[in-house]
Amino acid sequence: MKDLRRYLVLKYIQYLVLSSSNAVSTFLGLLGSLYTMIILQSARVSSKSTVVLISSLAKADILVSVSIVSEMVVWTFDVGTSSTAFTSAPLQNLLTANTHISCLLLSCVAFEAYLITFFPTESRHLRTVKNARLTSRIIWTLVVAECALFQTDDLLKASSASAPTRSPCIWLFHFSSTAAALLRSLSYFLGILLRIVNVYIYYKIFFSMSNR
Repeated sequence: MKDLRRYLVLKYIQYLVLSSSNAVSTFLGLLGSLYTMIILQSARVSSKSTVVLISSLAKADILVSVSIVSEMVVWTFDVGTSSTAFTSAPLQNLLTANTHISCLLLSCVAFEAYLITFFPTESRHLRTVKNARLTSRIIWTLVVAECALFQTDDLLKASSASAPTRSPCIWLFHFSSTAAALLRSLSYFLGILLRIVNVYIYYKIFFSMSNR
């Protein structure tokens, strides 16, 4: 559990403290996720709701690995400029999905820590493995749907350059563009809100433990 706590601290710094990921934090995050996935295979790790959330958090870094490997393939085979522009949007959406999934899962872990600290008995029926798995599936589904909308918007923008102005699907382009813009704004403000909420939760937990 000490290693899992260190992993959570690393992920909090990577996604909720740093304004943007860099090469060092990304590399350390990938190593931490790999090590965590190995630890979770051990029979000594009991199946708890927090462990389920941490497992889903570690799996989210698979999206980063896919993005890095794809970029290396594009660079190795010297893909043309047009092809690179075509593949950059999906790779960026993979990184966006990883960030959003990680932030939401970290917030769930923080909320569970809050319940354990202040409402250990009353919240026991909520802190179950079944609910943790359901929460993880909901988060993954919502973020995948979000990135699917972003990808659709990127494809329509790329195809609009060669399409006529009065295309029959022009309404679809405007709808996806507006929806994607609203969703990006919502994601930005939600990210700020999650940072504030997480700081408040751990502030309350820290002073609660200090008073004890």
